[in-house]
Amino acid sequence: MTDISLDQDERKILDWVESRGDHMIDTVKAWSRINSGSRNLDGLETMRSVLSDAFSELEGDVSAVELKPSTTVELDGDIKEVPYTPSMKVSKRPEAPVRIVLTGHHDTVFPKGCGFEDWRLLDDDTLNGPGVADMKGGLLVMLHALLALERSPWASQIGYDVLVSPDEEIGSLGSGPVLMDLGAKAHVGMTYEPALADGSLAGARKGSGNFSLRCRGRAAHAGREHHLGRNAIVAAAEFARGLDLLNGQRPDITFNVSRIDGGGAPNVVPDLGICRFNVRVKTEDDALWAKTKIEKLVRAADARDGITADLHGGFTRPPKPMSPANQRMFDWTRTAGQAIGLDIKWADTGGVCEGNNLWASGCPNVDTLGVRGADIHSDREIAKLSSFVERAQLSAVMLMQFARGRFNASDARALSPAG
Repeated sequence: MTDISLDQDERKILDWVESRGDHMIDTVKAWSRINSGSRNLDGLETMRSVLSDAFSELEGDVSAVELKPSTTVELDGDIKEVPYTPSMKVSKRPEAPVRIVLTGHHDTVFPKGCGFEDWRLLDDDTLNGPGVADMKGGLLVMLHALLALERSPWASQIGYDVLVSPDEEIGSLGSGPVLMDLGAKAHVGMTYEPALADGSLAGARKGSGNFSLRCRGRAAHAGREHHLGRNAIVAAAEFARGLDLLNGQRPDITFNVSRIDGGGAPNVVPDLGICRFNVRVKTEDDALWAKTKIEKLVRAADARDGITADLHGGFTRPPKPMSPANQRMFDWTRTAGQAIGLDIKWADTGGVCEGNNLWASGCPNVDTLGVRGADIHSDREIAKLSSFVERAQLSAVMLMQFARGRFNASDARALSPAG
């Protein structure tokens, strides 16, 4: 795509974004102090309330979206329902000719009481703190890009839905159906996971599935009646070994056994074994191949003498390829970056995010439009302070080009399989 030149109106709006830089940094510091770990329901609700107040500046329809619970296999083998707090949704101009969905999450990987619940400056441009990059900083970038759009002469051309969810870090099992619904209605999507510290974005993403195999056997005294027992831990372990042997059989597919639960006292043959694992795939065909192999291993475990085995979980985030539709979105992102002096690059990744969910509905998207950061999911997490204005300006330019028709969102949607 050819370069774009920003006019006086656009430059004035970007100047306004720059004027909000200190406000964004002060705000992310305050938000970082609110513990909103994925299982801290009170903290998540506190954070949602704060976000609702902040996003009310857009003067859209701010609402709570109730999420359906999911299920999990407990340590004792029981199936438990997992509740979620609501997502925050903001909708504005639903009848506008261009429809955009913007997504993010307010949960973090840091549980309450973990000891990493405050921020500190490492240098003049580096903020260390929980969620400063992933993704409370990204939410501020999103908000200020939309506020910039609202100050433009072309805002009426874009209708948008914002969804900020409480469960992204644990798989988006509750918010996934909502993401699919919003993605199906939108021309394009924008998601605010952090970029890398050098500003690079994620390109194609693998798909991901989380699973638990539950094996039940027969308890017995390990000394007196060992022969009467049926060891569920051994069954789960042999299943795990079978999974691991699948690695390398097909390119770009990985099977990661993460944990085996069950058992107890060493003088008892264990009657419960739970194998928990993750699978990453590059294509839908890879996912079908992996499912076939997993099902074969489940049948083998279930056929063991005295053992019953059942599988729980599944692929919840389909692959997001660098398809022509997504390539168009990245080309536009690069063009917008060039207009403000940024050289945007990207690379494929095995990680997953809400961009996978949006693509599953046919919605082309870019999913690392947040602040520049590093060491996320650790107590070394950082956000680069200079990137708050930089990335908000990048998204503001993109939104204004969609509104002006220089970036034709309908063209990108038409390139998707569900276009």
